[in-house]
Amino acid sequence: MTGQDEAAHQDQPLPVDPAALAGQERLAQPVERTGMFGTATTGDTSGYGGLQVRRPLRVSSPRPYGSYFDEIADALESGLELSGTSFGAAVESVVVAHGELTFYVRREHLHEVASRLRDDPALAFELCLGVSGVHYPAEPGQELHAVYHLMSITHNRRLRLEVCAPDADPHVPSVVDIYPTCDWHERETWDFFGLVFDGHPALTRIEMPDDWRGHPQRKDYPLGGIPVEYRGATVPPPDERRAYE
Repeated sequence: MTGQDEAAHQDQPLPVDPAALAGQERLAQPVERTGMFGTATTGDTSGYGGLQVRRPLRVSSPRPYGSYFDEIADALESGLELSGTSFGAAVESVVVAHGELTFYVRREHLHEVASRLRDDPALAFELCLGVSGVHYPAEPGQELHAVYHLMSITHNRRLRLEVCAPDADPHVPSVVDIYPTCDWHERETWDFFGLVFDGHPALTRIEMPDDWRGHPQRKDYPLGGIPVEYRGATVPPPDERRAYE
């Protein structure tokens, strides 16, 4: 190799290592908590006090999705186009993980997507098995999530819809008029997480008393260390309770 060839060879960019690139992207994510068990004091005896847990990335799964998932996506895309809505406008991302298909739907299109999933014969998701609430306090603007578990009895298929809402505006359209079984499920999600389902016929508490303050399954709800008094009964904080030996 001549000196000129060697200089030209040195000027060529080095090949990009996909693993190194993925690692750099992961390290760029915000740190959600430190320590093996999230402790912030000397109570972490695991030896992993310096561990940094970063916020997981939400990535869209590439095509093909596999199984019957591509058929569902194609049928929903075709159905939405008939009503003048593009699939990309209604569905923020598609994730296939652990053998499940999840559509992350923008909340303003939830009602339209749910109607199409139920009424289109190619989809026929006649049953909503439940509505689950999730609280991610470390996700600014998307702290509250509602997850809908749908099933097609006709085609024996399952699908998950997930919708996000910010703490500052915790409103999601109700789908009770589409799936009547969501009546109690939406009430329970409101009760425990504080998600407001607009259009629900009677959005009242279903587990906690009507005058209970707060939503006890949120991650910022106190778990102990404060006195709890309700209707004359008082439960002291853990450090003041009687210890039995």
